[in-house]
Formats: sequence, structure tokens, C-alpha cells
Amino acid sequence: MNAAADGPRRILVAMSGGVDSSVAAAMLVEAGHEVIGATMKTFCYSDEEVAASRKTCCGLEGIQDARQVADRLGVPHYVFDVEREFTRDVIDDFVAEYGRGRTPNPCVRCNSNTKFRDLLRRGRVLGCDGVASGHYVRLDRSGGEPRLLRGADRAKDQSYFLWGLPAELLGKLHFPLGELTKPEVRERARALGLVTADKPESQEICFVPTGNYRDFLEKKLLPTHPALLPGAIVDRQGRVLGRHNGYSGFTVGQRKGLGGGLPERYYVLEIRPGTRQVVVGPRRLLGVRAARVGDVNWLADPPLPGTRLQVQVRYRSPAHPCRVAHCDGDFAELRFEEPVRAVTPGQSSVLFDGDRVIGGGRISRVTESGY
Repeated sequence: MNAAADGPRRILVAMSGGVDSSVAAAMLVEAGHEVIGATMKTFCYSDEEVAASRKTCCGLEGIQDARQVADRLGVPHYVFDVEREFTRDVIDDFVAEYGRGRTPNPCVRCNSNTKFRDLLRRGRVLGCDGVASGHYVRLDRSGGEPRLLRGADRAKDQSYFLWGLPAELLGKLHFPLGELTKPEVRERARALGLVTADKPESQEICFVPTGNYRDFLEKKLLPTHPALLPGAIVDRQGRVLGRHNGYSGFTVGQRKGLGGGLPERYYVLEIRPGTRQVVVGPRRLLGVRAARVGDVNWLADPPLPGTRLQVQVRYRSPAHPCRVAHCDGDFAELRFEEPVRAVTPGQSSVLFDGDRVIGGGRISRVTESGY
């Protein structure tokens, strides 16, 4: 389903230096394709970032590991400097979104705007027919147009991060790991003697390897930016319950960092950048009935109003049944059949028909609460 069925090809493989992309490259070599490895250098590395690079998928150690794997497989390996594009498409957006009181998905931005587009462009220069990565997703090529599907291993499925791919690029992409589980991938890596076989999962945002995104924002925003200034923690009725040191440290659904003295467990319900207020309330108030989604990208024909689909609003959250109330251009209105918690502006909202990714967008705002 994921490999080309019409003979060997020359394929550029995105190699981050992790076990997944290493095994993806190895599988394509085993299948008889001519493989070229490529690692993207996405940002400059300070001493602090180098020290923390083990936690990320894109650090200097990742470049070294990718090169060792390429040598082991007997394939050429290139490092592409995409710092300018990555800064424009991912880092600047990350900073701007937090500045607006929203919670961004930098990995989605990278896949949609930098990684695959750039690799396809550079791959063409190298005579490549397509691009591959180690994402746990599948491509169904059995029909006329390729269909992007969830990975067979639901625990590792990464289709949530790929809704922004241009539909016209799908036919050029390859995802060799789509039918595998993570333990199977590690087993293959060990059998091949790959240096990445037991490398731990990357857990942090690649350009924030220390894990403290607030420190990162303080370096990027002016000290007088509203996102970094103190403000009030209030309830739905506007009663002041406490103070905070900047709304950039909060996201909808968050409980940690709200302080004590509240009558019950409170969660962040809303961020109001105009007044620098963080609105909190009990868990039952997190439910949402409808939301507006912007920056929509369709990987299938846009659904008609009333179409029933499933929607995923966080990477680790389940898919919820919904109906498309309206879609026009780059926005859509979604109605959830049951209240959905922690629908967060800036996060991705990805639509599925069964296992197929229909499209997705970025949550703009809640249009109807569920309480």
C-alpha cells in the first residue's frame, strides 16, 4: 500500500537521526529502490541547545546518527540547510500564535510548509521520483487518487500531523512504516545493526530542546509584549481569583500553575489576550459543542453541509463524531455530537472518514459551549 508498485525508484528519504526514519530508509533499500538520505538543518545550535539535543529529533546528534545509518545502508546522505524557511514558516508562527493567546502545532507547520515541499523540490534536482519519511501513516494507491490513511498501529498513528500536505503531493510520497508497530520497527533496526535502534523517542519541540518554551518566547518577544505581562485569573463571571505572570504560559485545558485556594479543581477555559485575562472554571465547563476552523486544507473533496465525520482536536485525544455545518474556502464550521473538552484555538482539528484523512485546519474559536 505504501511502496511503489511499478518498479524501483529513486527516493529521497527524510532522515532525522531517529529509529523510524532509519528503518524507513532501510525498508526502501531492501525493496530495491535507489535511496538518498537527507537531513534538514532547521535552526542554529547554541551551546545550550547542543547539550539538550538528545531530546530532539533535529539536533546535531541527529545529523550524525543519520549519516551513520546512511553509511551502514550504503546510501548517500545530504544535509540541507533550511533554517531561513523553517524560521519563517514554523518558529515565527509559533511565537506569533502564543503572542495571540493561541497554542500552535509546530510539527504540523513544519510538515505542511517546510519539510515535504522542500524535500520534493530538492529531490527533483537529484533526480528523485518521490520523498519518504518515517511517519506512521499509510497511503492507499489502489484507486485513482492516493488516499492518506491512519497508521495501522493506532498507538503511533501520526496522521494528525499531516493534514496540511497539499493533496497534489500525495502521489509523490512514501510511508514505509504505515503497517508496522513501534516494537516491530525497533526489532528491524536491531537486526540491521543500526545505531538508532534503541534511541529514545524525541519528546520536546525541536527548537526548544530545554523543554521550556516560555524562556524561548521571552527571547523572541519584547519584554513589554502583553503575552509576557502580568494579568488576572478570572472565572466566567469575571471575578478575580488570582494573578499570572503572562498568558503565554497557559493553554486551554491546563490545570497546573493556577495556584491554590480554589473551591475545586479549576482548568483554563479561555485566554483573552486583549485584557490579558486567563479564564478558569471547573472541568464540566471545558465541553464545547461547536467550533470554527480556519486555514483548512482538504485531502479529499470538501464535504457537503451535514456530512458526518470524526474529528480529532488533540494528538493524543480520541476522534469524536461531528457534522460539518458549513465549509467555504479556507474555513469550516464543525458541530460535535457530544461536548468535546479542551478545544483549543491554534491546535489542529483533523477530520476523518473512518481511517481516511479528509482534511484539517487550525481551530479559530469556540462558537458554542457545551454547558
